Amino acid sequence: MALRIIRKYDDEILRKRSKEVQKIDDRILKLIDDMAETMYSAEGVGLAAPQIGILKRVIVVDTGEGMVKLINPEVKSTEGNCVMQEGCLSIPGIIGEVRRPEKVIVEGLNPHGEVIKIHGEGLLARALLHEIDHLDGILFIDKAIKLIEPEQQRGE
Repeated sequence: MALRIIRKYDDEILRKRSKEVQKIDDRILKLIDDMAETMYSAEGVGLAAPQIGILKRVIVVDTGEGMVKLINPEVKSTEGNCVMQEGCLSIPGIIGEVRRPEKVIVEGLNPHGEVIKIHGEGLLARALLHEIDHLDGILFIDKAIKLIEPEQQRGE
């Protein structure tokens, strides 16, 4: 496993649509492991492959309930909505209030190539949707109702 460099908001790769993974091979498995290590090192709850410069439809998420590794994830259904604050490892220092569904069902492949469905609620739903947005070149600031700059976060 290796730590990867997290691309920042001005990197054009973050605005591109990722390609589907056609074959799960050793390179994809290493990518997933590197993404998990990078996410944990940066103290994030999710990471998408474009954030480390790879235009593949791969995400990892861990909201404290265990690691979710998804290849070619697709949102199958959503329910409800709520506004919560979000941040992003690719946009350090900025927090935004974003409206997202409260519940989501996401389908994708696990690292063994098996189709799995994840039923996410609350933070897990938000993290899954945030990372899937990355795969389509969408950043949370594009959906933010309100952005909170660093000086506002400290109450200055």
